[in-house]
Amino acid sequence: MSERFYLYDDVVSTKTRFVSFMGENQRFDLAIIQTDRYYGKQVVLDIQGGRFAIIGQDDLEEPNYLEEVFKLNSEDGQELREFLYEII
Repeated sequence: MSERFYLYDDVVSTKTRFVSFMGENQRFDLAIIQTDRYYGKQVVLDIQGGRFAIIGQDDLEEPNYLEEVFKLNSEDGQELREFLYEII
Protein backbone atom coordinates (compact mmCIF):
# COMPACT_ATOMS: atom_id res chain seq x y z
CA MET A 1 0.00 0.00 0.00
CA SER A 2 1.31 3.46 -0.88
CA GLU A 3 1.88 6.18 1.67
CA ARG A 4 -1.13 8.41 2.36
CA PHE A 5 -0.84 11.91 0.85
CA TYR A 6 -2.49 14.55 3.06
CA LEU A 7 -3.55 17.89 1.66
CA TYR A 8 -3.89 19.09 5.25
CA ASP A 9 -4.46 17.60 8.69
CA ASP A 10 -5.18 20.35 11.21
CA VAL A 11 -6.76 20.37 14.62
CA VAL A 12 -8.56 23.62 15.48
CA SER A 13 -10.65 24.88 18.35
CA THR A 14 -14.28 25.58 17.51
CA LYS A 15 -17.34 27.01 19.16
CA THR A 16 -20.47 25.00 18.43
CA ARG A 17 -24.05 26.06 19.07
CA PHE A 18 -26.83 23.48 18.95
CA VAL A 19 -30.24 25.03 18.40
CA SER A 20 -33.70 23.67 17.66
CA PHE A 21 -36.73 25.78 16.79
CA MET A 22 -40.15 25.28 15.31
CA GLY A 23 -41.04 27.07 12.10
CA GLU A 24 -44.51 27.35 10.61
CA ASN A 25 -44.16 24.06 8.73
CA GLN A 26 -41.19 22.21 10.16
CA ARG A 27 -38.72 21.83 12.97
CA PHE A 28 -35.13 22.99 12.49
CA ASP A 29 -32.36 21.14 14.35
CA LEU A 30 -29.07 22.85 13.66
CA ALA A 31 -25.45 22.80 14.72
CA ILE A 32 -23.63 26.05 13.98
CA ILE A 33 -19.85 25.80 14.09
CA GLN A 34 -17.59 28.83 14.39
CA THR A 35 -13.95 28.42 13.47
CA ASP A 36 -11.04 30.49 12.20
CA ARG A 37 -11.33 28.76 8.85
CA TYR A 38 -13.57 29.71 5.93
CA TYR A 39 -12.89 33.46 6.05
CA GLY A 40 -15.28 34.20 8.91
CA LYS A 41 -18.11 32.06 7.58
CA GLN A 42 -19.78 29.45 9.75
CA VAL A 43 -20.58 25.81 9.11
CA VAL A 44 -24.33 25.23 9.46
CA LEU A 45 -25.42 21.61 9.79
CA ASP A 46 -29.02 20.46 9.42
CA ILE A 47 -28.81 17.52 11.81
CA GLN A 48 -32.04 15.78 10.80
CA GLY A 49 -31.70 16.45 7.08
CA GLY A 50 -28.05 15.46 6.90
CA ARG A 51 -27.06 18.58 4.94
CA PHE A 52 -24.55 21.32 5.66
CA ALA A 53 -23.19 24.52 4.18
CA ILE A 54 -20.49 27.08 4.88
CA ILE A 55 -22.48 30.28 5.26
CA GLY A 56 -21.70 33.98 5.64
CA GLN A 57 -23.73 37.16 5.23
CA ASP A 58 -23.14 37.15 1.47
CA ASP A 59 -24.65 33.68 1.18
CA LEU A 60 -27.77 34.72 3.08
CA GLU A 61 -28.31 37.48 0.52
CA GLU A 62 -27.97 35.08 -2.42
CA PRO A 63 -31.46 34.29 -3.80
CA ASN A 64 -32.60 30.70 -3.16
CA TYR A 65 -29.23 29.64 -1.71
CA LEU A 66 -30.59 28.20 1.53
CA GLU A 67 -33.57 26.66 -0.24
CA GLU A 68 -31.28 24.82 -2.64
CA VAL A 69 -28.65 23.70 -0.13
CA PHE A 70 -31.08 22.55 2.56
CA LYS A 71 -33.86 21.40 0.16
CA LEU A 72 -36.46 23.82 1.57
CA ASN A 73 -39.51 25.49 0.09
CA SER A 74 -39.42 29.29 -0.10
CA GLU A 75 -41.36 29.81 3.16
CA ASP A 76 -39.13 27.48 5.21
CA GLY A 77 -36.04 28.93 3.54
CA GLN A 78 -37.09 32.42 4.58
CA GLU A 79 -37.62 31.31 8.20
CA LEU A 80 -34.14 29.79 8.29
CA ARG A 81 -32.67 32.90 6.62
CA GLU A 82 -34.26 35.18 9.22
CA PHE A 83 -32.85 33.07 12.05
CA LEU A 84 -29.36 32.94 10.53
CA TYR A 85 -29.33 36.71 9.96
CA GLU A 86 -29.60 37.08 13.75
CA ILE A 87 -26.51 34.99 14.47
CA ILE A 88 -24.20 35.22 11.43
